[in-house]
Amino acid sequence: MDYLIGVDVGTTSTKAVLYNQEAKVIASFKAGYTLYRDASGMAEQDPEAIVTAVKQVIRQASQKADLVTGKLLAVSFSSANQSLILLDKNHQPLTRSITWADTRASRVAEDLRRQLVAKTLFAHTGTPIHPMSPLVKLMWLKQTQPTLMAKARYIADIKSYLFWKLFQTFKVDISIASCTGLFNLQTSTWDEEALALAGVSEEQLPEIVKGTSQAHDLVPAAAQEMGIPANTPFVYGAFDGALSNLGVGALKPDTVAITIGTSAAVRVATTKPVIDPQERLFCYAIDEGMYVVGGPINNGGDVFQWAVEHLVDNSAVKQNGGSAYDLANEVIASAPAGAHGLVFHPFLGGERAPLWDANARGSFFGLTPLHTRADMLRAVMEGINFNIATVFAAVRDLIGEPTSVTATGGFAQSAVWKQMMSDILNVTVNIPESFESGCLGAITMAMKSLGLIDDYAIVKNFMGPVESYMPDQKAVATYQEYLPLFKQVEELLSPAYSVVAQLQAKQKS
Repeated sequence: MDYLIGVDVGTTSTKAVLYNQEAKVIASFKAGYTLYRDASGMAEQDPEAIVTAVKQVIRQASQKADLVTGKLLAVSFSSANQSLILLDKNHQPLTRSITWADTRASRVAEDLRRQLVAKTLFAHTGTPIHPMSPLVKLMWLKQTQPTLMAKARYIADIKSYLFWKLFQTFKVDISIASCTGLFNLQTSTWDEEALALAGVSEEQLPEIVKGTSQAHDLVPAAAQEMGIPANTPFVYGAFDGALSNLGVGALKPDTVAITIGTSAAVRVATTKPVIDPQERLFCYAIDEGMYVVGGPINNGGDVFQWAVEHLVDNSAVKQNGGSAYDLANEVIASAPAGAHGLVFHPFLGGERAPLWDANARGSFFGLTPLHTRADMLRAVMEGINFNIATVFAAVRDLIGEPTSVTATGGFAQSAVWKQMMSDILNVTVNIPESFESGCLGAITMAMKSLGLIDDYAIVKNFMGPVESYMPDQKAVATYQEYLPLFKQVEELLSPAYSVVAQLQAKQKS
């Protein structure tokens, strides 16, 4: 038997999935690390901890494989996008990895959005002006830490840094490059205007390569640590969202992919760049000639986790005998659609699509003395889904009516959440059998790189059974009354977000 390993480098952990040559899962492994956060909006990772985690899970996967009679065909990568690491002349980190979740560049983003150049930048790069963007992060560092920027010889993301550590080559796949705000979608090169604003040169950035490109000849120590042959091909892959689309077979404009993990996203694939004239959605590359259009959402499963931690009665959990999440789902299922007139805006961590406002804050609207914890829990889950629905509507407006909607992520463990999504979107939602779509997308890209497949569409043969949820028209009717209210309150509150964010910052300082 021959093997493939898909690796997904995430915000708080790295996962590796071991597959056979027919893309059947053999085993999966996970290693966590700290996301360092503080009241300033910092969200950073230790890049060395990530390198260690990647080596660990690859070693665990290789030990599960029989590499005596079989061969490790390739290791392929999915990773979170929009990270930034400043490196010195020896490619040693001058900073930790500043992640997509870092909001310290909010003021710079606000100032840039007001400039005429903002529309040109978005049209060229497809990247919204937001503190998540490496372009905006670099502008912020240039303003706030000019001495540090002057020391930086190279500008990396976590994947290009990882490949440097493993192969001593400084390259990045086109997918990750396209998410930086520094990449021109029309020319497939670094954008001169964006580079000038960031204060960096093309020579400081990694070489852009195809997602199917391979790196060879591992650093001997790394090969030994991972327990794999040094000549094992490592395929660059793409960013996690792009590979999630690939991993569920959502490769046509009429097929929408929704993922809900800690955060969430709604995406469709296209064969050419599509720029949203209203600047609600991003456009990034999957690989050459393949693009993904959609909206990332900060507030997904993490908001539900917050609600469970603060709204579920621990004594009831003990009495019930299950987990707090099991009880929360039972309670939510017992409350009616619309949560007795309670609406929740889930913007606990600011918001990307559709608001693109790092100052956005969460709120309950419509509270009365009659509302219970059950209503509040249901309103939280509905609010997350209402927010997804606003991004879904933007994608539908730009690309057209979908013929298929596929959803994946941790939310799929909740039957009430799956049905609620179908009801709020008013579409049939297809949920593949549980698997890591990013890792499956990564090894499918590796199979294309190795010449084992000709067409990515074959991934549908690897997905396993699919469960479908159809909308309940009674619930649909209720939600079609509440969704406009959700949007109306959002618009009314938006001007106050920056004010409350400033007040909160004062109390934290």
